[in-house]
Formats: sequence, structure tokens, C-alpha cells
Amino acid sequence: MQYDFLKQFPRRIRHVGRYLLLFQNSTQKAIWKQYGFLKQDEQFNIIFAVLLYLMEQSLKEEHCTIDEISAYLDNLNMRYFGKAMSYEDCKMLGDFIVNVVLSNEGRAMYVEGYDFETRSYQSMHISYVANRIVYVDSDVRRTSYYLTEDGYNLLLSTLEIENNMKLTIHDMIFKMHLEKQSYDKAVDEIKNVFNLLRIQLQKMEDAMGRIRRNALNYSVAEYEEVLGENLETISDTKQKFQSYRELVKSRREALEELEIGERRLNEKEEETLHNLSVIESYLNRTIDEHQKILGSHFDLKSLYTRELENLSQMSFIRRFSLQNELYEKVLNDPGILERMDVFLRPLFGNMPEKIYQLKKAAELQRPVQKKETVDADEVMEFGDEAWMEAQEKRRREKLAKYEASLKYLLGAALARENGEITLEELQARTETDEEGRSVLIPDVQIFKEIMVELLKSREIEIGALAEERRAYIGEGNSGFLLNETLLSLAEEPGMGITFVGVYRIEDKTVVTFENVADQDGNRRSICCSNVLICVKCEKKF
Repeated sequence: MQYDFLKQFPRRIRHVGRYLLLFQNSTQKAIWKQYGFLKQDEQFNIIFAVLLYLMEQSLKEEHCTIDEISAYLDNLNMRYFGKAMSYEDCKMLGDFIVNVVLSNEGRAMYVEGYDFETRSYQSMHISYVANRIVYVDSDVRRTSYYLTEDGYNLLLSTLEIENNMKLTIHDMIFKMHLEKQSYDKAVDEIKNVFNLLRIQLQKMEDAMGRIRRNALNYSVAEYEEVLGENLETISDTKQKFQSYRELVKSRREALEELEIGERRLNEKEEETLHNLSVIESYLNRTIDEHQKILGSHFDLKSLYTRELENLSQMSFIRRFSLQNELYEKVLNDPGILERMDVFLRPLFGNMPEKIYQLKKAAELQRPVQKKETVDADEVMEFGDEAWMEAQEKRRREKLAKYEASLKYLLGAALARENGEITLEELQARTETDEEGRSVLIPDVQIFKEIMVELLKSREIEIGALAEERRAYIGEGNSGFLLNETLLSLAEEPGMGITFVGVYRIEDKTVVTFENVADQDGNRRSICCSNVLICVKCEKKF
């Protein structure tokens, strides 16, 4: 499966569906307005209050009839909600919540989740409450309600586990799956562990941002909570997950050796090998996140301490109004200007700190040259469309120069019997051919970039490039791409290029192209090492 994260997708939709069906069964019902519950948040508060009462009675294995639910709602209304409802109104509301909202008037409730493995929708039944017949006072027959598995799961998902316990729980589950060799489930758990560490790191970064803006807006309680979670996270996580990584790595290597040495892995073993590789990669990322949390933990402590110290020092600063303390007094008595130095002297009392860095003094000082660059994404206020068209035209012209230069280079090699030509031979060929030189070297920067890219790639299989282009979808690029240009040239009629090789010739020969234009139109000479260009095509080879 290409998207492994979409596995068990219906299970996620089942969790969402529990809330979705509640919303469908409760909204747009006029009975809420009769009793003063106008807003949806008020309605859901009362629904979940009833669900919690049902859970409590179910756990205690006690009866939970409509009469008992009505008494519970009446007590809640008198103590907390304060709505204009009588006991009979509470009884009607309780019957509505249990039989309409939670039971859908006795009709079965389903939610559909798309299964990406079978490429079809999977219908899942959801039921919050069930009922049974009980006898009150030995002879009175009543209907008692209790929570089903979906009802328990719905309520348990609303009360989150403490943050310092989440990592421990997922760690235990991950370890259990490793011991049972349930690697597909272990992949999900290690992703959960990594997500928890990433959330903790982001929480620390957010806290540091708030402290930098204003330390007074970050309470001591929040600071203690973050530090406590950090200590729980970094106490033994690294050692644990390093041991997990070694275990997973040994099992992965055992499967790889089996595949190389003895036999080919079956489908189940290949899936196991894939899962082990995923687990190992996430374990590496988890350890990296742990190191980041450890470093950020001390950064947070020092930042909070420094900001509080700065705030405390500000309390000792005496502030005064220049208007009242200076301007008004000078206007009333201009003679005090002779003693103005008494007022200004404290401003110059502290000598500025001077730091002399010997390392900087010993470094080689290079002149800084500013390059004038044009922002390709800049939008002008007036005539922006014409400007963008001019930019696009300039870009196409430049790419055409790249393609023409590379085509001339490859064509010169293909013209030879053996399909090879050196840079020295190209220089001799273009020395008397001014037009050919202008095509090969439209400007210094373009020729230099083409040669650097060719030397980096060294050997290029056109077939492999074509296969790669079919397998991957790349984003558009406004600059020169060697692979794309080679593929474009190879597809032209009469070329048929299958291989391009570029090798540096170690004979210390210096090839010089004289009187070449640069980007600014100035004439200069290019000196470069000798290079061998080898081109193979379908016709010759």
C-alpha cells in the first residue's frame, strides 16, 4: 500500500462517527428550545451529563430507569442549570435524550468508513445504550438502561490521559508489540510516541516565544507543568529507545541476510522487513527529538530566569516626566541650564562593555561584494502583468541559451567517429568559428554552470532519467536543470542519445577561451582544465 498511514482508516472514522451521530440526532430538535437549552454547547453538556450518569450506574451495576434519570436531571437543574423546568419536564427531557438522541428511536445507527485497502466503504454499527427489563420492589416491571462498548469508548475518549502518562502508556504498548512481533501495530505506536515528543518540543518552543514577548504573561504554574513533563520525558526515554533500536536493527539485518544468502523472502516476510525499516527510522527520529527536548529544557530554564531578572531590575529604574521635571522647570528658571550637566551626567555614568575577539582578528578578511539580484516573485504596483510577461520572456530566452549550448557540445561529440571530444579540441574548433563559440559560450556564467553540472553527474544514463521522470512528479523550476534538458535533447529527432559521460583529464592542460562575453557584456578570457566528453547514441553504438 502506498500510503501506510491510511491503514485502519475505518477505525478512525468509527471514533468520529460516535460524535457525528450524536450531533445528527440532537440538532434541529424543537424540544431543546422548550426547556431553554438554545445553544448547541448547552445541549451537548446535558447529553454528556446523562451519559456519565449512565456509565456510573452501569459500573455500579445498579438500575438506571427513566424515573432515576429524571430525578438526576431535576437535581442538576435545581443546583446548576437553573432552567424553568418541572420534574415532569425533566422526565420528558430525559426520555428524549435516552430514546431519541442516544437510541435513535430504536432504529439501528450506522456510519460508513472508507477502507483504502479494499477500496470500498465499510459500514459500522454504533450503539451507545442498551436496555433490559428489571423488577423494582419485586413486582413493578421497569426498563433499565446501561452503556454499551461504544458508549464507554465515547466517554473514555473525552477524558484525556495526563500528559506525563501518555508516553509511558504508548511505550508499554510498543514494547508489547515488539515482543509479540506484531510489527504492523508497532509502527502505529512508535508514530504515536514520536508525535508525543514532537508535541512536547513544540509546546516548549511556544512557551519560549511567550516568555520572550512578555514573561509576566507566562505563569509559574505553566512553567512548572512544562518542566515536569520534560523531566518525565527525558528521564529514561533515550536509553529505552536506543535498546529498541538495536533490537529492531538486529532483526532487520537478520531478514536481509536471509534474503541475500538463503532464499527469497515471502510476502509476509517482506512486509515484516518493511515495517522493521519504518520502525527503525522512527526510532532514530525519536532519539533526535529527545535530544532536542533535552537541549530546549535547559534553554527554557535559562531564558525564563533571565527574563524575570530583567523584569526585576526594571523595578529599580526611576521614571519621571520630561515635561514636568525638565521643560517646565527650565521655562520657569532658565538659569538652571548652567547646571544641566548634573541632570545629564547619570546617562553617561556606565562605560560601555568592549569585547575584543582574537579569533575574528586572526581570520582572513575578504571583501564583501553585494550582488544585485532581481526577485522573481516581486509584484509591481503598476503594470504588473507586463512586468511578469517580460520576466517570463527573459527566463525562456536564458533557458534557450542553456539548451543551445548543451546541444552544440553534444553534437560536437556525436560528429566524431568514436563519439568523444575534449574541451581542448572544442576550443580549437571554435577559435575560428565565432558563431559557434557564441552558441557554445553565450556567456561565462551559463557555460560554467553547464560544465559544473556535467562534472558533478559524470555518467548519465538517459534511459534511467526517463524512468525516473515517469515514476516521480516534480515541481516546476524556473532555473536550469541538466537532467530535464538532456531528456529534452534526447527526444529530438536525429539525436537518439543513450549515454553521456564527462571525465576530467589529469594532464595539467589548461584550456583557454579568449574574448568571451560575461553577463554584463564585458570581454574576458576563461581558463579551465581539460575535460573529455563521451556521448553514445542508438545509431553509432
